[in-house]
Amino acid sequence: MSAPAPSPLAIVDAEPLPRQEEVLTDAALAFVAELHRNFTARRDELLARRQDRRAEIARTSTLDFLPETAEIRAADWKVAPAPAALNDRRVEITGPTDRKMTINALNSGAKVWLADFEDASAPTWENVVLGQLNLIDAYERRIDFTDPRSGKSYALKDADRLATVVMRPRGWHLEERHLQFDGRPVPGALVDFGLYFFHNAQRLIDLGKGPYFYLPKTESYLEARLWNDIFVFAQDYVGVPQGTVRATVLIETITAAYEMDEILYELRDHAAGLNAGRWDYLFSIVKNFRDGGEKFVLPDRNAVTMTAPFMRAYTELLVRTCHKRGAHAIGGMAAFIPSRRDAEVNKVAFEKVKADKDREAGDGFDGSWVAHPDLVPIAMESFDAVLGDRPNQKDRLREDVSVAPDDLIAIDSLDAKPTYQGLVSAVQVGTRYIEAWLRGLGAVAIFNLMEDAATAEISRSQIWQWINAGVVFENGRKATAELARKVAAEELAAIRAEIGEEAFAAGKWQQAHDLLLKVSLDADYADFLTLPAYDQLVG
Repeated sequence: MSAPAPSPLAIVDAEPLPRQEEVLTDAALAFVAELHRNFTARRDELLARRQDRRAEIARTSTLDFLPETAEIRAADWKVAPAPAALNDRRVEITGPTDRKMTINALNSGAKVWLADFEDASAPTWENVVLGQLNLIDAYERRIDFTDPRSGKSYALKDADRLATVVMRPRGWHLEERHLQFDGRPVPGALVDFGLYFFHNAQRLIDLGKGPYFYLPKTESYLEARLWNDIFVFAQDYVGVPQGTVRATVLIETITAAYEMDEILYELRDHAAGLNAGRWDYLFSIVKNFRDGGEKFVLPDRNAVTMTAPFMRAYTELLVRTCHKRGAHAIGGMAAFIPSRRDAEVNKVAFEKVKADKDREAGDGFDGSWVAHPDLVPIAMESFDAVLGDRPNQKDRLREDVSVAPDDLIAIDSLDAKPTYQGLVSAVQVGTRYIEAWLRGLGAVAIFNLMEDAATAEISRSQIWQWINAGVVFENGRKATAELARKVAAEELAAIRAEIGEEAFAAGKWQQAHDLLLKVSLDADYADFLTLPAYDQLVG
């Protein structure tokens, strides 16, 4: 049964949620409708352009900096200065917007919280709407939480000790099936951005901050231009000054890595920086160069560290580009989840996290990501050691960096090969993550790492790539569909034995197993795992 439409403009096709009327107001929905009518057609054109670009890469097996934008790269320009609330970003924590995480992230001691409606959130209608409500409640300081299992209570610290929120909406490829205008679903990105901006832009200005965003899965400067036009429209619509919005773009696709200058230029009045992702970036390499033969075959995901030559080229180019343009360069994720039982595991992991953050700070990054509050002090120490009292190191221009087009796709410069254990791990992590996602969880601790949708994407992409490339593992076994099915069946049996029959039956394990194999084995490679998964997501 559908809830009554809260606005004559909107069809909300979902069971009513507690307090949804505070989010789905007529005025907020009217704003989302205007975004939809003004910008969805351009979104559609840009998605079609992605397909054309992919076909061209399949034909040429190469990429280059764009000749038509050479003047922008050569010109002397800078993005707008950072607002005070975003000038020091030395540690950022990421996570979904459930009530407990909202409080813990704001209280974590990090400078910024990436409040995630994207890869760390499975887009059930409850997560979409109540996540918005949690942020409103946080800004109004009426949020608290008591864990029903432990009885522990959570409440916000003083305002000057809270992280600054940078909200991440969904990527352009996802629709929101529960909200329709003019007979079609609204893009999830416009739902997430629209509801958040409408309710909170002025509220955040009054708090001395502003509506700040992370933009995911951008593939070209034209997609950045679309976002910029949305920002201009939105600021005029609600009557806040132009330039109030600030956006940090995740450079997590291989095509965007060739357009960093152009992306910052398109957003220059609203740009705050660029971020160096990892798993989505590798997923994008596989997706775009999957026809390119052996030279583009990635080894096990854990063998592709940020010191791999092609990853180093990408991160160093990002720092140089950002600092040349006066923007922040934000480093990648430390995904380790501390163990409450194994001090030795923690010791080894913390040393790796420290080495990673020391490297980023030393390379010129202005900040970095962590997935767990216990990692905030480790990352903070690394950046404090380099920054001292300075809010950032944008004055470090890294003019020593020179990156050629081929450096970014020199996958075969990495001295590592796919392994059989890598196949097993991809199946294990992919199955366990997808099962949780289908239950509405987007951020999942698996084998002491915080995994999100990007993890599942690289897992299934590697299985697909290794099979289609005819990889032979070190034990002599060839990557085939039959081998993947055998490993997946063994993993399903192992999970059943590990958690017991009752818990297995209560979960979505068979469904997750089937979906992982479908997107890993289909000849027609799915652009995003979350597209077929969304059709199976309940709620």
